[in-house]
Amino acid sequence: MIKKILLTTLAAAALPSVALAQDAPAAVGADEFVWIMNSLLFLIGGFLVFFMAAGFAMLEGGLVRSKNASTQMVKNVGLFSIAAIMYWLIGYNLMYPLGDWAIEGYFSGLFPSVGVLEAVGVDLAGADDAAYASTGSDFIFQLMFCAATASIVSGALAERIKLWPFLIFAAILTGFIYPLTASWQWGGGWLSENVGFSDFAGSTVVHACGAAAALAGALVLGPRIGKYKDGRVVPMPGSNLPMATLGMFILWLGWFGFNGGSQLAMGSVGDIADVSRIFSNTNMAASAGAVTALILTQILYKKPDLTMILNGALAGLVSITAEPLAPTLFGALWIGAIGGVIVVFTVPLLDKLKIDDVVGAIPVHGFAGIWGTFAVIFYGEATIGGQLTGMVAIIGTTFVLSLIVWYILKALVGIRVSEEAEIAGLDNSELGMEAYPEFSKG
Repeated sequence: MIKKILLTTLAAAALPSVALAQDAPAAVGADEFVWIMNSLLFLIGGFLVFFMAAGFAMLEGGLVRSKNASTQMVKNVGLFSIAAIMYWLIGYNLMYPLGDWAIEGYFSGLFPSVGVLEAVGVDLAGADDAAYASTGSDFIFQLMFCAATASIVSGALAERIKLWPFLIFAAILTGFIYPLTASWQWGGGWLSENVGFSDFAGSTVVHACGAAAALAGALVLGPRIGKYKDGRVVPMPGSNLPMATLGMFILWLGWFGFNGGSQLAMGSVGDIADVSRIFSNTNMAASAGAVTALILTQILYKKPDLTMILNGALAGLVSITAEPLAPTLFGALWIGAIGGVIVVFTVPLLDKLKIDDVVGAIPVHGFAGIWGTFAVIFYGEATIGGQLTGMVAIIGTTFVLSLIVWYILKALVGIRVSEEAEIAGLDNSELGMEAYPEFSKG
């Protein structure tokens, strides 16, 4: 009996070792480890930036009036889905040329990026850029930046633009305009190779680009009915400020992937340390932007303004995006704080110019993006001339091309809803459904 118990115990003790031996993976070489970790960074960063789509939707849905909230949700789902298709079809190859036809550094190939994914079960020897990362992870990461650019436009033009012309513009922006200008910096183009322009994660390449497209649209579209009356600005409060606050926090979270993933490497101790540094600086800049807007609105308006505080945090995030690695935490603090100052003063500036931006996207992503790109000169080898050249090229090209597209759409199909539809709300005129039906049935 004792012998039987001993044998049973020994067998039980041996089983885990047998299972581990059977299940143990083959040893991973150094190159494989780097490739896996880099790909993992792109994938983690990609799904964090994807979550920013929810942040944009919640922020916009909360800052528009209730009669337009469902339309904003449709716009956000639609623009992201269209971006995914257009970036695959044209944009990715335009930004990172895969075909043979290109004007080097300025205008890349326009062939569909059909070969973007590795074969199923590929090994390291058969993978592209074997010592770097999977092309599929790079594609999904870069796609999220492209979609974020279109989301910036959505909020600025809310409450008076027709749904389908907006979605057509989103297709052109994500398929052609953004990939073209982004290729000049991130696709081995002339800004990075010849000018020395520096934009780590896209204060100008993404954010100011989206703001330029939004500004062009706002100028062609005009302000909402009743927004500017008898020389004064008529407030049009959002429908759900708690939801807008949730949207801001989701964007804040997604920004860790936006900036952290832009390190583009996670295969060494130094890379991981740099990613953690980027996370810390990103968080500090957002906090500084929010606190600055909190204090300034208390001083200027005698009461804190929640919408300004939300945009102050976002302006801090945009400001640090051009260089989130090099600054110290104090450096990130003052860069983000200036972003908060910029928003507090440029939101009313746009109103003085009668440029109606519903969510403050142009000040947050445009003016703060310009500031953040300029601030790079304090950290590293970037020059004022190089930074100004890059900003003028990307912002100017995006604005001009967007202006042309908006005017063409206005001439061909019209981009603004009728006065009756705008007064009734786009949810009824564009969708035939309301976001909050119980509040309108009496």
